[in-house]
Amino acid sequence: MNKDFLYKLLSARGVSGSETPVGKVVYEYVDQFADQVDVDVMGNVTATINPEVPFRVMMAGHADEIGLQVTHIESDGMIRVSAVGGIYGISYPGHQVRIDTANGPVYGAVAIDRSLTSDGNMGADKIKIDIGAKNADEAKAAVSIGDPVTFDAEYRELLGDRMTSRAFDDRIGVFVVMEALRLAKKQGAVIGVSATATVGEEVNGCGAFFAASTVKPSIAIAVDVTHSTDAPNSDPSRSGEVKLGEGPVLSKGPGIPRTVNECIEASAAALDIKLQYEVSGGWTHTDGDTMTKTSTGVPFTVLSIPLRYMHSPAEVLSLSDVEKCIELLAGFLCDCSANMNLKPFG
Repeated sequence: MNKDFLYKLLSARGVSGSETPVGKVVYEYVDQFADQVDVDVMGNVTATINPEVPFRVMMAGHADEIGLQVTHIESDGMIRVSAVGGIYGISYPGHQVRIDTANGPVYGAVAIDRSLTSDGNMGADKIKIDIGAKNADEAKAAVSIGDPVTFDAEYRELLGDRMTSRAFDDRIGVFVVMEALRLAKKQGAVIGVSATATVGEEVNGCGAFFAASTVKPSIAIAVDVTHSTDAPNSDPSRSGEVKLGEGPVLSKGPGIPRTVNECIEASAAALDIKLQYEVSGGWTHTDGDTMTKTSTGVPFTVLSIPLRYMHSPAEVLSLSDVEKCIELLAGFLCDCSANMNLKPFG
């Protein structure tokens, strides 16, 4: 596992619609080993091995993260914002943030008072960012409408194999698919394999649609994060028990073909990798929902990394789950062949 690549991904900023810094990190890394690397007009970065082989598995992790965008600058220089993706408004007051502008980062503090801390349903419309400006003119000279805003928080190593970061959702998925591609090539995979860092998953999923429409995969795998139920106040009865350090999570649901999951399970058994399971009653709320709708329909599944405190500035995961997911995907890619029958019968 290349931690230098991981750290660069986690340090890059990539609110939906502003994923270019993340894409550049990915491109620079995969260009060292992929047979082909493409960037489309949306900003999706796709690395491929064995591009001449028509039977292809596409893996996708989304490069974007939730955040804010500047909507208005008040007369006193305070910055007003709107949400990009499913933020928790209450997590912002009293925190430091970073605004990425055309001229570089501008740092700010989110205003806080007791009324805000007691509002559990607080939305982005209540957030005010103090960048130190004395008035609107001074603020406008530094910040522009539409500039993306993220927490001024970095990754940190915790005890054992645990890590915390503001952007594991889903920068860790990008890391997994690119590392799995690299390992699959090293292990001699003979099918076509594409790994894509998609854009826009947190807002509309358009990146995965355009990328999958270009790749035209035979199988699609979305690699994302899922709620770990060993976090405080979690309820495993909702979708299944999931714990940090217990292995990658395979999704089951009405939209996910059993044939794909059975292939994943067979590879996991061969590698002695323990799987956890979650159930999706309909949409999986991942890029898989988008990729499956392309072409004449693409069978897909979702592999996830257990995550505590999702959509917060301090998400927590276990690196052992990440390592096992990479190993499993590489093994699956080497087990695949062009004569696989993915039909449920006949």
